[in-house]
Amino acid sequence: MHEECILIHYNEIGLKKGNRRYFENKLRKNILRATTGLGVRGVRRLWGRMLITLNDDARPNEILAALQKVFGIAYFAPARLIEQDIAAMETAAVELVAGKTFRSFKIATRRANKSFPLQSVEVNRRVGARVQKASGAKVDLGDPECTVHIEIFDDSALVYVDRVDGPGGLPVGVSNKAVLLLSSGIDSPVAGYQMLKRGVDVIYVHFHSTPYTSPASIRNTQKLVELLTTYQYRSYLYLIPFLEIQQAITSVVPASYRVIMYRRAMFYLAERVAFKHKANALITGENVGQVASQTLPNIRAINEPVRLPVLRPLCGFDKQEIIERARTIGTYEISIQPYEDCCSLFVPDRPETNASMKTVLDFDQKLDLLPFYRQALQQAEKKKITSRSDFNGKEG
Repeated sequence: MHEECILIHYNEIGLKKGNRRYFENKLRKNILRATTGLGVRGVRRLWGRMLITLNDDARPNEILAALQKVFGIAYFAPARLIEQDIAAMETAAVELVAGKTFRSFKIATRRANKSFPLQSVEVNRRVGARVQKASGAKVDLGDPECTVHIEIFDDSALVYVDRVDGPGGLPVGVSNKAVLLLSSGIDSPVAGYQMLKRGVDVIYVHFHSTPYTSPASIRNTQKLVELLTTYQYRSYLYLIPFLEIQQAITSVVPASYRVIMYRRAMFYLAERVAFKHKANALITGENVGQVASQTLPNIRAINEPVRLPVLRPLCGFDKQEIIERARTIGTYEISIQPYEDCCSLFVPDRPETNASMKTVLDFDQKLDLLPFYRQALQQAEKKKITSRSDFNGKEG
């Protein structure tokens, strides 16, 4: 027996006890969705790991690239599935290190099947002797340049060398749904990524003021959602017109309070979208003190119209940390493209930084925004965005 495959390791899922099978099933389904059309035959669970089996026409390099965007994976490795025989382990190890350059190595064996006659130390010694003879490298158990991993389980064994870090976190979908207020700036896409990593299925809402502004923010936002969809496979984006609501607010509210009232209106509308999808929270890219609207009194005033919790995964980040994360995930270059968003309209020189709740509620009484809200929701455009063809999740 000799089969090329890919071994998947996860960390956090293994701590879920009674819910572990649910998390494993979600991870398995997400792996299959991410690798649709790449020659994956199936994904099966093995003693706290998963094993991807491949068709003859599999595209391994593309599969490995896709796995780097599957949340829930701690690391993965191209591996060889072989019979549970020491000679086969020796041969596989020598073949897997052939062509690699290294001066030191070690063998790391994990013997899950305790009925296998050789203990891990003896397997390490036997296989190590063969690798040393073939490569000329020395054994270094402390800091080797190359490690050959052997896992002995059930009636088979796996041998692998190259481990690739996965993104970690939890499989998307295990933490239910939330709605992200997405601008085409730097912060909110990073906030969306952070919540995807915690298993949240994210729905995106973007507010625009076309035709008063150019459609650039809409184009950039759609590009951002397309990129984030590579982590969640299928997304919904709502494009909600906001100009008439802004004009109504501007006609009543003094300049210093306008951004606060805009944000309150956005939260109200985003919550309506959340109710439609049975989502359990809102998400924003706000943090504390970065701009005038993000002081704690203002955040409290902006939160007041909604009942759902508002998640702010970037609340303790500084701007440079956010920029570095945006560069890492690939959203930064999209976010810095020129655009005008609806919040850039009518922004005062001296915005209020210590909003009075009484003043905000007085403005609410003077404004009659419900007809504008209904109209905005009726005119909202809903887009479905997918990264690969839909997958039914059946066993392969």
